[in-house]
Amino acid sequence: MKKIMKTTLAILALGTSAFAVSAQDDNGGPPPGGPGGRHHRPPPLPIITALDANHDGMIDADEIANASAALLTLDKNADGVLTTNEYLPPIPADAPKGAHHPPVPPVVKALDANGDGVIDAGEIANAPAALKTLDKNGDGKLTQGELRPPHPPHPPGDADDGDDNMHGPPPGGGDDGGNHPPAGPPTGDN
Repeated sequence: MKKIMKTTLAILALGTSAFAVSAQDDNGGPPPGGPGGRHHRPPPLPIITALDANHDGMIDADEIANASAALLTLDKNADGVLTTNEYLPPIPADAPKGAHHPPVPPVVKALDANGDGVIDAGEIANAPAALKTLDKNGDGKLTQGELRPPHPPHPPGDADDGDDNMHGPPPGGGDDGGNHPPAGPPTGDN
C-alpha cells in the first residue's frame, strides 16, 4: 500500500509540475528552451486537455456541463473509474527519485472528493458540480488562474530571474478576460 501511495504521489507531483509549467503565458516571448530560453514546456495535464474540448485554455460553461462525458474519454481500460495513470501524464523514465512533491492540482482535488487518488463513478457523475467549486469569481467558466495550483513561494535569497510570468500577473495587474491569474497571493485551499 505504501508503494502505491508513493507512486501516486510521484505521478501527482510530476503531473502538477507539468501543468504549472504548461499553464504559463509567455506574452509572445521566445519559446522556452529555444534560443536564450531555459525551460522545457511539457504538454498540459490529460485531465485538463479532456475537459477543455475547444482547447482555448479555459473550461467554459458548456465544457463544465459536459465534464462527466469528457472525463470518461480518459478511461483507458473502460472500468468506469479514473486512476492517476489515466488522468495525469506518465512519469518520465529519467525522473529523479525523492523529487519534491508539488501539491495536487486543484482540478484533481475538486474532482477526487474523497482524496484517494481515484476519480470513481460517483465523482465522475458529480464532475460538473465539483468543477463549479473552482469558479472563484462566479463567471461560469474556469480560467488558467482558477485551474492551476498557486505558485510556491520563493526561497529566501532567491533572486528574481526576470520571468514575471512565473511569479504573478502581468504589469498593471487586473483581469483581461480571464487569461491571467488574479493579483495577490492565493487565498487558502492548498
